[in-house]
Amino acid sequence: MSEDLDARARANLLFRAIADCTAGKGAGVDAILASEGAQLLGVAQRILGRRDLAEEALQDAMLQVWRKAKQFDAQAGSARGWIYAILRNRCLNILRDGKRLSTLPPAELASLLEARQGIVPDEGWEILAGPSRIRDCLSGLDSQSRHIILLAHVAGFSHAEISTRQDVPLGTIKSLIRRGLQALKECLT
Repeated sequence: MSEDLDARARANLLFRAIADCTAGKGAGVDAILASEGAQLLGVAQRILGRRDLAEEALQDAMLQVWRKAKQFDAQAGSARGWIYAILRNRCLNILRDGKRLSTLPPAELASLLEARQGIVPDEGWEILAGPSRIRDCLSGLDSQSRHIILLAHVAGFSHAEISTRQDVPLGTIKSLIRRGLQALKECLT
């Protein structure tokens, strides 16, 4: 029961923080970083594999939250989900920017790419979400859909990368992700 209260309190805090950003109050970004900063940085670092890029992604994401706070729609999803989606999209944009990765020596780049392959383990995924409704909803998915969704939305792999990694046709990957996300949405609402 106390976990539900903590989750609700954090959700309310993030909702108020976005409202502060909308009103032009810098305290909104501060509240987001105080509540979620370590987790946001961890997600960015898992996706990008480099702390310097993760810090840059987090800074850029907070700037986007500040600028786009008026676009947040509580009816469309949670404040936390909205913030993490902005961070994930920023991380994916950084990954697509080959100039940053091309400055690495080939051995370091190979090491980074190898480390990225092991981001989402086949077992132990439950720790990613901690005790929450999303974890319960993820457990309701079949293992293939759950794994593919985690690869896409936690590890930041593109659909094409997942297709290659799983040796499954791209169209099938897209369908599994779409159906899995729909099932998660239904479970969460």
